[in-house]
Amino acid sequence: MYLSANNTGLNAAANAVNSGKNINAPAGVKTTAQAANEALTAKAGTSSGMGQKDFLTLFTTQLKCQDPLDPVKNEAFVAQLAQFSQLEATTSMADTLKAYVDSMAGERMMSSTSMIGKTVSAPGAPAVITQGGKPAQGFVSLPTGADGVKLEVFNDKGQLVTSQTLGSQKIGDMPFTWDGTSDAGSKVADGNYTFKATVISQGKTTNPVVNVLSTVTGVNQQADKTILLEVTGGRSVKLTDVQRVGT
Repeated sequence: MYLSANNTGLNAAANAVNSGKNINAPAGVKTTAQAANEALTAKAGTSSGMGQKDFLTLFTTQLKCQDPLDPVKNEAFVAQLAQFSQLEATTSMADTLKAYVDSMAGERMMSSTSMIGKTVSAPGAPAVITQGGKPAQGFVSLPTGADGVKLEVFNDKGQLVTSQTLGSQKIGDMPFTWDGTSDAGSKVADGNYTFKATVISQGKTTNPVVNVLSTVTGVNQQADKTILLEVTGGRSVKLTDVQRVGT
């Protein structure tokens, strides 16, 4: 846009605009930017971003305040409309996609409820031991096999109740079963017990996560749409972390 005027004050303002500088227009005269800004300010607080009405307000204000001797060219006019149309289409697509994702999250929540009562592999979950109950079962993933494995069991106070050292293991999942017997040969008290695995493989010692087979007691969906399975022992695990599902 090019500004022209006949008096000294307006000439200075026009020169400043044409050179790309910010100016303060003479009293009673508004620049295009000032007029557009005032129009948008009047609508402030009604939206978190520029919507269709805001764009049209800005666009029509620009047309009203353009220099009649050097109006906006048709190419620029069409380009601005095309840009806004593209932005509006993208925004609409984003809203549609969000609605679809929310709908799918609801369906995942409902389908996940079918897992209640089933047995799943819960990483790091405790084993629940009761008198006359089933023995604890689980597995340790060994992607490179193992030269040796040590499995330890701790009670809810962090005290070691039993441990077992195993020999070399093949690549894959190493299953285990614990019947609730301590190192002293007596049955442990009812409660939750956690497992710790120490693996020596290829000269390195690691502590991989122990997966315990637990029963699903409930399903929970977080604010970010993450599905959590509530299992026995008071632990919640992500649905995506479950490697096995059984009856």
